[in-house]
Order: sequence, then structure tokens, then C-alpha cells
Amino acid sequence: MDINVLRGVIAVVSLAIFLGIVGWAYSRHQKARFDEAANLPFAEKD
Repeated sequence: MDINVLRGVIAVVSLAIFLGIVGWAYSRHQKARFDEAANLPFAEKD
């Protein structure tokens, strides 16, 4: 295996991981959780 092939494989794997994280962050299932976390600074302390 040539070093350039290894670099290409690492680049493709890194891109796939990045796109997976972006997809997870923008998924509908996480919206409620992120909205709740975004409003934490405005929550009143009891």
C-alpha cells in the first residue's frame, strides 16, 4: 500500500465522519434537546 493511497483513505474516512456529525447535529431527533440546551442560560433559578 502506497502512502498516497493511505492518505486518500484517511481523507475519505475523515469526510464521512464529519458528514455524520453534521447530519446528527441537524437531525430532527436532536432539535428538542438542543432547543432545551439553548434556553438554559435564560432559565430562572428556584
